[in-house]
Amino acid sequence: MGEHVDTICVQGGYQPGNGESRTPPIIQATTFKYTSSEQMSRLFDLSETGYFYTRLQNPTNDTVAAKICEMEGGVAAMLTSSGQAANFFALFNICNEGDHIVASSAIYGGTFNLINVTMRKMGITCTFVNPDCSPEELEAAFQPNTKAVFGESISNPALIVLDFDKFAKAAHSHGVPLIVDNTFPTPINCRPFEYGVDIVTHATTKYMDGHGSCVGGAIVDSGNFDWLAHSAKFPGLCTPDDSYHGVVYAKDFGKAAFITKATAQLMRDFGSTPAPINSWIMGMHLESLGVRMERHCANARAVAQFLEDDPRISWVSCPELPTDRYHALAEKYMPNGTCGVISFGVPGGREKVSAFLDHLKMISIATHVADARSCTLYPAGTTHRQLTEEQLEEAGVGVDLVRLSCGIENPDDIIADLRQALDAVFGE
Repeated sequence: MGEHVDTICVQGGYQPGNGESRTPPIIQATTFKYTSSEQMSRLFDLSETGYFYTRLQNPTNDTVAAKICEMEGGVAAMLTSSGQAANFFALFNICNEGDHIVASSAIYGGTFNLINVTMRKMGITCTFVNPDCSPEELEAAFQPNTKAVFGESISNPALIVLDFDKFAKAAHSHGVPLIVDNTFPTPINCRPFEYGVDIVTHATTKYMDGHGSCVGGAIVDSGNFDWLAHSAKFPGLCTPDDSYHGVVYAKDFGKAAFITKATAQLMRDFGSTPAPINSWIMGMHLESLGVRMERHCANARAVAQFLEDDPRISWVSCPELPTDRYHALAEKYMPNGTCGVISFGVPGGREKVSAFLDHLKMISIATHVADARSCTLYPAGTTHRQLTEEQLEEAGVGVDLVRLSCGIENPDDIIADLRQALDAVFGE
């Protein structure tokens, strides 16, 4: 099989038997036939593995989840219909009404809104902390009812590299797991489980699909967090589930407990299931992830260097650059590269930023990122539009910030497009 993650991209998750399809089949079906009602009962009791309804599980989805699980070095994984669903499931799987979350303030605006507004309506509160906070400031954010710590390995769009060691140490000292969204670096460039992270999520819509074709998400469990050692904090995993005939997930399913519960309870009740065809397409695109990430990162370095050298640009954030304030953390946790996304400041206010974007020709304006095609966005006016000026600053998203996702085109063409747009707005 091979031990390297880029080999797993190609070979992982599915091994055909003699004379079987070289590529995983698409099981585009809602239901599965059984000849025995007793066997169907065992499936519903979770005492036997198998498939009975795609809202919970599907073989195609599970095949791709298995590949992503191998790539991250986890023990169990599941796919969801979006990255937002993955983050919600990962948190809601262990948080009940009256519980509390500690989260980095520098996260994607949609995730911030999910935690700060929607989950708050469900009675789950959150304290947001600056990812650069001191260990003492981080410690002060915890409450007796804290159940999880959440952050992004590289934040979207501020490109802040999370200090895994600092956040894992704090989480574990309070007996709770550290959950990290690893969308931007992907397991090609970052394997958070190696640095104390317990659960990883992905918006597979981004680099994993990489072609703007399929919305999706994934959750991967390391299997390292001992739920039973903290059973009082996690009754959902450590006490009988009356909705599933008294199953105790942490006892009955061991290291697969977290993903089993998320499937049996949350997927059953919310139905955030990816269509098998979407998972199959994303699985095919995963095979090229290793080579694509190499090109994305190389392009980001070249473009960031161009922008850093251009006096018309206020500032540049790219952990690939030696001058970046997160370069040391990136070298520690992501020595082979970070991602193809960079952020930079366009001076002159919102009108100048908009004019610059409007003059781009090859680089498209899109509510998307991490794609084979270069695209750009003005977060303060779009994805983070719902945040106050104060919240924008907390999230590391200033009103001058432009997010640029460097695709896999020739870097000279990306740079040429940026140069002509700058010339049009600011003069040569």
